[in-house]
Amino acid sequence: MTVLTISVVIPSRNDASYLATCLEAIARQTRAADEVIVVDADSTDGTATVAHAAGARVVRPPALGIWPATAAGFDAASGSILARLDADSVPAPDWLEQVERRMSHPDHPTAVTATGNFYGGTAPRRWAGRRLYLGGYFVAIGALLGHPPLFGSNFALRRDAWAVLRDVVHRDRADVHDDLDLSWWMQPGMTVAYEPSLVVGVSARPFESASGLWRRVRMGFHTLKVDRRAWPPLRRRAERRRAARPPSDAVRE
Repeated sequence: MTVLTISVVIPSRNDASYLATCLEAIARQTRAADEVIVVDADSTDGTATVAHAAGARVVRPPALGIWPATAAGFDAASGSILARLDADSVPAPDWLEQVERRMSHPDHPTAVTATGNFYGGTAPRRWAGRRLYLGGYFVAIGALLGHPPLFGSNFALRRDAWAVLRDVVHRDRADVHDDLDLSWWMQPGMTVAYEPSLVVGVSARPFESASGLWRRVRMGFHTLKVDRRAWPPLRRRAERRRAARPPSDAVRE
């Protein structure tokens, strides 16, 4: 049986207080992380100090933006599994245990993901965030992709898959969402499993202002526009469908 090692990757920019809570949650995991990497994107607060105090490795991205930061963390990681959180993520104590369990399943998924439980803000905003914002993301984008999309605050990816994907995603662009872009570029034969046991708390701060929420939504549509041009949806679905067919079906064609 292959022994899995897990690197936790957390991009952060001026989020020292959130990061401290996230790292405390990682330290309480029932299955310890083999490595914790904080990608400090030119922070001017105590982000690096908090990371070092928690025993995390700090790396710097080549440019600002969530994709450059995530890619730098994935590149630096040594684990066979890359577990991705945001600085404001608060994983349940068994989060890494559940990641390892699901990635060890016989179906051998390329990636696992789940939604998030919002904390902070008002109850109506938390409800709308989970049911409408994230619910809509998983339903609409999942239908478009033909598989669950990755959620940046709560997913894990095999390192050998990243070795392939790092050269096809838009990793140098700050104007696209890393999780949506990575979801789009999952190659034929790669699979994404939605795993409800992956429980992560996520800050409701995106809903503090209409302008902040609209910025995220607009960036999502822009990401889709960029990806649709590079790999049109119909061609993408057809190529992935062909790869998923049993060999006997391919021979009959």
